[in-house]
Amino acid sequence: MDPTAAPIDAGPDFSFVGLFLQADPIVKGVMILLAVASLACWTVMFEKIIRLAAARRQAKAFEALVRSGGSLEGDQKGIAAHIVRAALDAWRDQDQTETRAERRDRIERAMRGALGVEVKRLQTGLSLLATSGSTAPFVGLFGTVWGIMNSFSSIARSQDTSLAVVAPGIAEALFATAIGLVVAIPAVMAYNKLANDVGRVQTSFVSCINVLGNRLARDRAGQHRAAAE
Repeated sequence: MDPTAAPIDAGPDFSFVGLFLQADPIVKGVMILLAVASLACWTVMFEKIIRLAAARRQAKAFEALVRSGGSLEGDQKGIAAHIVRAALDAWRDQDQTETRAERRDRIERAMRGALGVEVKRLQTGLSLLATSGSTAPFVGLFGTVWGIMNSFSSIARSQDTSLAVVAPGIAEALFATAIGLVVAIPAVMAYNKLANDVGRVQTSFVSCINVLGNRLARDRAGQHRAAAE
């Protein structure tokens, strides 16, 4: 082999890292934006999975407590604790002029208000999944269009339509589209699953609220004792 021979051009690097490093600054910015969005979405997913698992356990414990008719003064946790606290506060705030139906409605409104606050906390971050799922493909498509425009510019400058000229730009463009889909597909699936789970947790608590509201509305004697204390 002649040591004076010119080195052979290895050509463009079509690995993921190579495509990113060789990309146009605009396309590279799109890739970075999508990567950050993906990281944020996965963070929300894991956080919601943990919180919803805890919320489901609390809902089951709350349902067992309500169905059994046990004391509400026990050590409640999480969402159940806020609902029980709101129920007892409304129960102690007696009004001798109200009917049982009015008393039940007032107690249930207090519990639903407390539940609504907790449900909003569970829903925090789901909007990020919805937004990422709906916009990430279009952000990736923007990078694709920009990359293809660069490929046509390369053709115009070199007056060469060979694959070696257009392939790098097209590869970068398609890579941006792929990243957009990688962000969007899990985000959409996670949003649908987590939103459905939040709805199930809320329904579970609401059914127990109805039972507990009726129970507290009947307990006038206990209400009088609580007021005297």
